[in-house]
Amino acid sequence: MLQDQPTEISFDVLEKAARIDDLPLIVDFWAAWCGPCKMMGPEFAKASKVQKGRARFAKLNTETFPQAGERYQIRGIPLLIAFRGGREVKRQAGAIQAAQIVEWSSGLDRA
Repeated sequence: MLQDQPTEISFDVLEKAARIDDLPLIVDFWAAWCGPCKMMGPEFAKASKVQKGRARFAKLNTETFPQAGERYQIRGIPLLIAFRGGREVKRQAGAIQAAQIVEWSSGLDRA
């Protein structure tokens, strides 16, 4: 069942989902202390509703799972990374609005 809200995931779940998920997986890497991350959170949730059925949306707290920073070479947050077929296909640094997230993630389901 596809959710229309981003799911908070752990690093282990991300590693597995990025490899085996049948839909594109779009992950918002964030932290509670990050002001731009807090501003983008509701926008990410809006975009997930629009893209329901085309992609899965997840959030990973980089403070809770610092190994994500090393594994995915994260230099700043918020950071969106799209995974498809077990590999990273796209990334977007910085806070953006829901319409921009939808535009950025469009077409990933056909890739």
